[in-house]
Amino acid sequence: MTTVIAFLAALALLIAVHEWGHYRVAKACGVKVLRFSIGFGRVVWRRIGRDGTEFTLSALPLGGYVRMLDERDGPVAPGERGQAFNQRPLRQRAAIVAAGPAANWVLAVLLFAAVAWLGSELPKAVLGTPPAGSLADQAGVRAGDWVQAVSADGQQWDAVESLADLQAAVARAQALGEPLHLSVGAPGHGTRSLRLETERLAGRAPDARLFLDIGLSPLAEPLIRQVAAAGPGAAAGLQAGDRVLTIDGQAVPDAGFLRDAIRRAHDGEQPRAMAWQVERAGHVVELQATPRVIEEGGQRIARLEIGVGGPPERVFVSHGLAGGLWRGVQQSWDMAATTLRLIGRILTGEAWPRNLSGPLTIADYAGQSAQAGLTPYLDFLAKISLSLAVLNLLPLPMLDGGHLMYHLFEGLSGRPVPERWQQFMQRIGALILLLMMALALSNDVARLAGWH
Repeated sequence: MTTVIAFLAALALLIAVHEWGHYRVAKACGVKVLRFSIGFGRVVWRRIGRDGTEFTLSALPLGGYVRMLDERDGPVAPGERGQAFNQRPLRQRAAIVAAGPAANWVLAVLLFAAVAWLGSELPKAVLGTPPAGSLADQAGVRAGDWVQAVSADGQQWDAVESLADLQAAVARAQALGEPLHLSVGAPGHGTRSLRLETERLAGRAPDARLFLDIGLSPLAEPLIRQVAAAGPGAAAGLQAGDRVLTIDGQAVPDAGFLRDAIRRAHDGEQPRAMAWQVERAGHVVELQATPRVIEEGGQRIARLEIGVGGPPERVFVSHGLAGGLWRGVQQSWDMAATTLRLIGRILTGEAWPRNLSGPLTIADYAGQSAQAGLTPYLDFLAKISLSLAVLNLLPLPMLDGGHLMYHLFEGLSGRPVPERWQQFMQRIGALILLLMMALALSNDVARLAGWH
């Protein structure tokens, strides 16, 4: 129920803001608006505004529209011709079309800024032991390394305030097929620069196996958080609250080391018994643990079916009025640029279309963020609002970007796009959008079913 409510609330807000942008600029330009609708199909609620506009809610909430007086849609009374959309100057028509995506962009900036103003307590970007062979391991990451800044080229650096900043930078670099430089500091080792070769994982879908191959996780104590009742960890006698001291005589410094030791406890086919020393209620307990070997992401790994890791060190991140607003502008610009570059890579075959997400994934994220609290939900809304702005600016017929291309053609040629060409391109645009929606929905199903 939380997921459904959070998803519908997000849709209602983002669609209303988008259509409100079209509506307000149309009114400012003297165009008569006939209907402002949230949703399509059968009308379930309506109200007539003071200016004569019909405001409606319709049965299918996946979108909305603003219907304006237009001679191309039917006869217009002579006294109202000046209020018809098609009679307005080209610059006004273009402004009305662009106002929807612009409203979503402004909303994203304000929501990102609100997240920065409210602040939140986040894991600090102090890293644990990376899995053997992961990108972080090959880059030289050590337990206790604190990532203070990141860079795409090793020249211009962006400060890292929390683990969330680091994860966002890593995801962006991997999606774009670029390396990521890390500036890290550690007690007794000073500051050094590392190169994370995220370009080697370009095109991979963002799943659990990808995050394991990257190998960045927060530093956490080697504690047992939970033990599955029928799993091999429970059979070995492990209990929630145990602190792991050694495995096969080797000291366990952190949860990352512990996870990696468990994963590698097999000889390919058969699991290997491990000798554990754990601290329990002030006493040292020795036991033998034999994991279960499973196939995951095309590789065989060992599992004890336990949750490991104590709470990581956290830091409260917030910004003042001007700083938060500037952060909102930066985040929205960076995300828009990344999204466009990723779309370009998908179109050229350099990235997998698996990166496209549809309504099921969005709904799932809506529910998760709403359950996590106000700040995560606002951050989710900002990202979806910006994605909606960027998507609508793509030069595809049926989208705002396609109509802007018509206006650009008219501005350069001095004549509008012929009606028959508009109808033909509308059909092509509808087909492309349907294919994109089908692909995104299939990605959703595969992701939720665990097929990716």
